[in-house]
Amino acid sequence: MNPGELLERSLAYALGSVAVVAPGSLGRATPCSGWDLGELLRHLDDSVDALYEGVAAGRVGLCASPAVADPVCAFRERACALLGAWAVVSGEVPSVEPSVGVGDGSLDLGLLAAVGAVEIAVHGWDVAQACGRSRPIPPALAAELLPVARWSVADADRGVRFAEPVGAPSSWSRPGDRLLAFLGRRPSPPRFLSGPGPVCLP
Repeated sequence: MNPGELLERSLAYALGSVAVVAPGSLGRATPCSGWDLGELLRHLDDSVDALYEGVAAGRVGLCASPAVADPVCAFRERACALLGAWAVVSGEVPSVEPSVGVGDGSLDLGLLAAVGAVEIAVHGWDVAQACGRSRPIPPALAAELLPVARWSVADADRGVRFAEPVGAPSSWSRPGDRLLAFLGRRPSPPRFLSGPGPVCLP
């Protein structure tokens, strides 16, 4: 597993999803319970900003970034900044894996990037669903992200960061479907085609 490649591929996928966000659609429902599309995009932007801090400064702040007027534009800008920061860090040849301060603990930089890649890709899928678009997570990317998700998502995250798994692992044939189901989403055609509406979760 190359964490930098995972991060880059996840960002590329999410940027493709964000590209279909239409003006005036930020009130749409999403697969993320309690969040409309605008809130989801702001969360995605905040996640990428935290990753940028970790890569560029070696520490992730625990305070959310200030709200932005255009979360689509902000996400695009932060994604480019994150890729630039990663290019700088990966060009260096450290003697040991750099660690990143996260709250009171720390995490290897590569693991931080891999965990971030999971969140970015899955929320990229959420964005596409909210926009009524079918954009499966690429199978090769999903196959590499699934073991990262299984390692990093604990029982305590259920109901907070992610919902309960959907169905047995064997009930989903494609890697992307298994990843989404493990993180509490029901792989299916988009169901969020109009207005704010109710959030549909299993």
